Amino acid sequence: QVQLVESGGGLVQAGGSLRLSCVVSGSDFTTIDMAWYRQAPGKRRDFIARISSGGFRLHDASVKGRFTISKNNTVNTVYLQMSSLKPEDTGVYYCNRIPEFESWGQGTQVTVSS
Repeated sequence: QVQLVESGGGLVQAGGSLRLSCVVSGSDFTTIDMAWYRQAPGKRRDFIARISSGGFRLHDASVKGRFTISKNNTVNTVYLQMSSLKPEDTGVYYCNRIPEFESWGQGTQVTVSS
């Protein structure tokens, strides 16, 4: 049974930083590609960034230069370092495999105040 547990969200002022974590269990973490997604209030879940099993990274244009995805295979965790946060970054952040596992975690709420 795959489990995804996101954490690290919170309330931050515009221009601030947060680091999100996602612990993956029940899957061979070293062989999978992982991604972060954001769901803003009333909107669909959108892709933010991905990292391949080999460490290749891709960031959406909306966060490029501000967010960085990384991972630590020894603790089965993928991270999202977020800086220069903007109010439009507000939302619930989720991680998942690419291709997606059927079940999602509970996500972690990020709120950026202006």
